[in-house]
Amino acid sequence: MDVYEAVDSRRAVRAFRDEPVPKEVLERVLAAATRAPSSGNLQPWHVYVVAGEHLADLKKRATARALAGDAGDEREYPMYPAELAPPYLNRFSTAAAQRYKALGIERDDPDRPLKIAALNSEAFGAPVVLFCYLDRTMGPGQWGDAGMYLQTVMLLLRAEGLHSCPQVMWTTYHKTVSQIVGADDGLMLFCGVSVGFEDEDVPVLRTGRADMTETVRFIGV
Repeated sequence: MDVYEAVDSRRAVRAFRDEPVPKEVLERVLAAATRAPSSGNLQPWHVYVVAGEHLADLKKRATARALAGDAGDEREYPMYPAELAPPYLNRFSTAAAQRYKALGIERDDPDRPLKIAALNSEAFGAPVVLFCYLDRTMGPGQWGDAGMYLQTVMLLLRAEGLHSCPQVMWTTYHKTVSQIVGADDGLMLFCGVSVGFEDEDVPVLRTGRADMTETVRFIGV
């Protein structure tokens, strides 16, 4: 699979098969991902790979919190700006409606928040979740580095025939996650990434993207 195919086929998959991912594949992906760029070569990411009984325990704890209507732990960073204006708000609203309708959750369903939370806390059935942490002393530049690193990981997963779903949702239950992975207080959970083989019996959803002309300007080219 060449890099263009990996980029085009990568999407946030929200239905995984209950099939283990070989450890050697994960090791190969994460070893290659060390070549991801980072300012000053800080390589600020700290990754915990969770599967098996440990992941089952985490899913059980998080799902119990979600179904109980638990509002979650105090957020350590905002997921979105407080005032999300067009065109960003339009893109967000359209994608959210498409995403959960594809999973059988209608927008006017009174139980929608609970159903969404429960699906997320089950990692959509993924057998592996990668949790990416950053040292609390790091700043916005290193958060950008973490994004480049995780995109590298997700593209390498595609090269291995795997899919993924980045989930900032896990930061809602960051205390529960840290209890499972043993992250110390000096680290902040950036996000989780669910990993596995796609359940191909579930309809494929590809959310639209803004046309390149909306986001790119060529100057002197």
